[in-house]
Amino acid sequence: MACAHRSTSGRTSAARACPRRDGDGTLYALEDNLRIPSGVSYMIENRMVAKRVFPELFETSSILPVDDYPAQLYDTLAALSPRPGEAPTIALLTPGVFNSAYFEHAYLAQAMGIELVEGGDLFVADDDCTYMRTVYGPQRVDVIYRRVDDLFIDPEVFRPDSVLGVPGLIRSWRAGKVALTNAPGAGVADDKVVFAYVPKMIRYYLDEEPILPNVPSYLCHEATDRRYVLENLDKLVVKPANESGGYGMLIGPRATKREREKFRALIQADPRNYMAQPTLALSTAPIVTWEGPAARHIDLRPFVLSREDTHVTTGGLTRVAMTEGSLVVNSSQGGGAKDTWVVDLEEES
Repeated sequence: MACAHRSTSGRTSAARACPRRDGDGTLYALEDNLRIPSGVSYMIENRMVAKRVFPELFETSSILPVDDYPAQLYDTLAALSPRPGEAPTIALLTPGVFNSAYFEHAYLAQAMGIELVEGGDLFVADDDCTYMRTVYGPQRVDVIYRRVDDLFIDPEVFRPDSVLGVPGLIRSWRAGKVALTNAPGAGVADDKVVFAYVPKMIRYYLDEEPILPNVPSYLCHEATDRRYVLENLDKLVVKPANESGGYGMLIGPRATKREREKFRALIQADPRNYMAQPTLALSTAPIVTWEGPAARHIDLRPFVLSREDTHVTTGGLTRVAMTEGSLVVNSSQGGGAKDTWVVDLEEES
């Protein structure tokens, strides 16, 4: 498990993804996830397992809870209802059982007591309202927590071949008849090139200095940065702007010459689609292997509900690379997860 100490000193669901501790002890922000931040169910499940395995530690330590996240998320969603004053009907829109995150979709829907629906369960009527098909007839839906990518949510506006979304959903949203969260377009913050400008955004809009520094980033659409990246492919991690899950990236120090030359051509063909970062000496945590305890690289994904009283989880998803020496912690690439503790030091004393 990972442990942290709590300092005493338009609503959306987000993950300030993957603060990573470098070899010098500095915590860096690696990227952001606003489009469809995932992993919170694993955070909650990890805590449930840890409580069963180490009950005495939770009795003697002031470990702050994470299991209130579904209730906090429900309140955030309910506040978006276009019909204030009425008990809202909220639905979680999932791509279906074949999606890799379906467990999380089902888990959160059940934990919040809301409907779990697929695109075919919903329709938009002539009054621009969104309805859910039920055995009792159509029921109006007020809020949709979508776990479907932008391009697939409405075949009338985006991909016409999509069977995952709801025809007319964007029309209903624009008419103010249904709330969508996260809002279409929020994924611009997921763009790893845009991420490089976040410190400047903080200084400009908030007149503050960033608390967590970004990992130094090189933007391939800028000639000077591109020249540096192409000359140092063997030292850098190169990432496409909009991929996720650890796909489509190059870890230069561990890549073959052929792989580096492939990325050289990709960068030159489409510089805006690539950025690069130095290879960090990530901190490690122990895991149990068949040979005994061993160190593996980790990062942290905290979860944030952005609203009038912004809620940050007192914990998070610590992702761990299960392969010795690997820097790839994504679950889609075989990574694991650890429970993360935030300890209230005031109560401890």
